Amino acid sequence: MSAYRLTLPYERPPLQRRASGLALAVAVNVALLLLLLTLGRFAPEAKKVSDALVVDLMPESHSTAGPARSQPTKQAPAPSQTKPLPKPPPIVLPSKPTIPASSAPFIEMSSADLAASDLRNLPKGGSGSDGDSEVVGTGPHGEVLYAARWARRPTDAELSGYLPPNAPDGYGLVACKTIPGDRVEDCIELDQEPRGSHLASAVRQAAWQFRVRPPRKNGVPLIGSWVRIEIDYEHVDRSQGF
Repeated sequence: MSAYRLTLPYERPPLQRRASGLALAVAVNVALLLLLLTLGRFAPEAKKVSDALVVDLMPESHSTAGPARSQPTKQAPAPSQTKPLPKPPPIVLPSKPTIPASSAPFIEMSSADLAASDLRNLPKGGSGSDGDSEVVGTGPHGEVLYAARWARRPTDAELSGYLPPNAPDGYGLVACKTIPGDRVEDCIELDQEPRGSHLASAVRQAAWQFRVRPPRKNGVPLIGSWVRIEIDYEHVDRSQGF
C-alpha cells in the first residue's frame, strides 16, 4: 500500500507559501469588514434631540385627546351702542369788565400841548444847525465859501503897511483857505470898492497876519475850507492911520 503524507507548510515552495499567506490575510480583513457592516445595520438609531422649545397652549381643563376649540373673537360694539361725548359748557362773556379801571385822572390837553408833545416836532439832537457857519457863495474851484469869523481882529498897524499911497475909503474882499492855528493861506482877490483902489490887494497881502476861526458844520470845525474876509477902510486921520 502506498502511504500519503500531508505536506507541511515549510515544505512547500516559497511562492506557494507567500500566496497562501496573502490569501489568508485578505480573507481575515474581508470577514472583519463584513462583521462591522452587519453590526452597523442592526444598531438602534439614536433619537435626535431638538433645541426648539415646545409650549403647550391647551388649557388644563380641556382633554388633550379632544380637538382644540377655537375661541370666538370679540366683536367691536356697534357705532350705535357707543356713548356720545358730553358737550362742553357754553362760554359766557361777562357783561362788565373784570379789570378795574385806572384810578389816575384824565388830563385834558390843548391842541398846542399836543403839538408840543409830538416827537416829530422835537429838534433832532446833534444836528448843530444853530452853530453852523453862514454860507456866502463858492470858492475859486467851486468849494463852499463861508463867512469868516474872527479869532482876533487885525490892528491898524497890521493893515496900514500894505495900503497904497493916498488910499481912498472903501473895502477890500478876499477869499482864503483856512489852515490849523486859526490861520489862512492861498488868498485870492474877489472885489473892492472903489474900483482900481487896490484895497483888495492890500487885504490879500496882509492876510498872513489874520486870525480866523475855521467854519463849523454840525459842530465840527472844517479846517481847509474857504472863508470870505472883508476889510472896511475909513479915512479918519492920516496921523492915526486907518
